[in-house]
Amino acid sequence: MTQGIKLTVPLRRWQGERGTYHLITITGEEAEALQAHEAMHRLEFGKGRGFGSVKVTARVGETDWTTSVFPQNKRSEWVLLIGKKVMRSENLAEGDPVEVTIDPL
Repeated sequence: MTQGIKLTVPLRRWQGERGTYHLITITGEEAEALQAHEAMHRLEFGKGRGFGSVKVTARVGETDWTTSVFPQNKRSEWVLLIGKKVMRSENLAEGDPVEVTIDPL
């Protein structure tokens, strides 16, 4: 399975009906690796997770957490939400470059 996806991408703000979210968008080779992981998981277990998501462990700075990444644009992009706890712990703001490590589970 896929291990240790590392990338640095800008932190984006998204305003939804139920609130404001901060997230990063994963594209390119890293998105392809997540898509392959999701396909292998589906083949191995006979079904996918909700919304086609992939469960991951994410790390930004000194903060680790378990969450999910969600596919967008026919799985050519994936979204990782960055929670308020991580934002505060790592002193992040919209537009900041975020160095993140993602390990699919």
